[in-house]
Amino acid sequence: MVKVDVTAYDAIVFGAGGAGLMAAAVAGERGRKVLVVDHADKAGKKILISGGGRCNFTNLDIAPDRFLSENRHFAKSALRRYTQHDFIALVDRTGIAWHEKTLGQLFCDGSARQIVDMLLDECARAGVVVQLGSGIRDVSHSDGRFEVLLESGLRTVAPSLVIATGGPSIPKMGATGFAYDLARQFGLKIVPPRPALVPFTLAEAGVLFGGVTGLATDVIARCGEAAFKEACLFTHKGLSGPAILQVSSYWRPGDWITLDFAPAHPSDWLVTIKTKHPRIGLRAALSQIMPDRLAHGLSDRLGLEGSLANVPDKTLREAQAQLSSWRFMPSGTEGYAKAEVTAGGIDTAELSSRTMEAKSVPGLYCIGEAVDVTGWLGGYNFQWAWSSGWAAGQVI
Repeated sequence: MVKVDVTAYDAIVFGAGGAGLMAAAVAGERGRKVLVVDHADKAGKKILISGGGRCNFTNLDIAPDRFLSENRHFAKSALRRYTQHDFIALVDRTGIAWHEKTLGQLFCDGSARQIVDMLLDECARAGVVVQLGSGIRDVSHSDGRFEVLLESGLRTVAPSLVIATGGPSIPKMGATGFAYDLARQFGLKIVPPRPALVPFTLAEAGVLFGGVTGLATDVIARCGEAAFKEACLFTHKGLSGPAILQVSSYWRPGDWITLDFAPAHPSDWLVTIKTKHPRIGLRAALSQIMPDRLAHGLSDRLGLEGSLANVPDKTLREAQAQLSSWRFMPSGTEGYAKAEVTAGGIDTAELSSRTMEAKSVPGLYCIGEAVDVTGWLGGYNFQWAWSSGWAAGQVI
């Protein structure tokens, strides 16, 4: 019989992403002996591809109401105790140059690699052991400790175990639903996961806007009560761009998406154009406020022929109303392959909002994207990783 050596730690962290590395570094600074395990061959893979390779690492306008969850109050404690300003201070201490791009979004001047290196350096200084390329074969819990068997044959034990392996979004990066499987193993409930911050597909896309593929324009996108004023991108499959990704987190199959194609114009703008330029047609009028290709597609759909002078004001106002609330029924989304994050996940009702510890399994912690907390586009989900990781790191 082969004898298997067992290495003891104070805490084992599954996942070398933002949340896992933050939790490990904070715990290590407290003198805890911490092991981080990840099946990937590189740490922080999602960080490295984020923000076009420059990592939108937080947002100046972080607020709890910009996070979705079955319990909208759950994120408040962690976000309040470790804020965007705390993470900015860490970035500044490291000497990483950054800039605000738009809407409070902060990016590295250089590379996203700087954020990953910063987190790994913090872990190294705290004596954290980071083991990459290590698949997990088995996890068990008894007598107040967790025992983990890696595919390499290494067996480790610790009184604390942190689930920080994220959700299944971007599977080409190695993302899986492992966090949910492990949570279920320990009896935790899962809010059904779904792709979020994801483009929509449209069954009628080729017919309705066949000539605008690749075109982007500013809109107000709405789904229910959620509304975002940003760019919409028309794709060969449907709709994308920041405004669309934002409302996708609120969308459910069967919901309508509405777009306001004249978000910066007063309610009577089309009648005003008629008064100033009565001889122009609808397409020319629309081209004054939006890209010509889009104006062409919309004017064809509205079907108003001839010059505006011949169109009654009432009819123009009806066209304005349609242009400010153009309805789309998505046939679906582009799924986890294109989703920036996963909504849903480990039910927050199972966790302490202060420590991220499972109420029914002492020593088990769940953080980051694995949990049913999903932020807006623009650095919010990274801040949740930092804040939830910090909260767990304070106590493991």
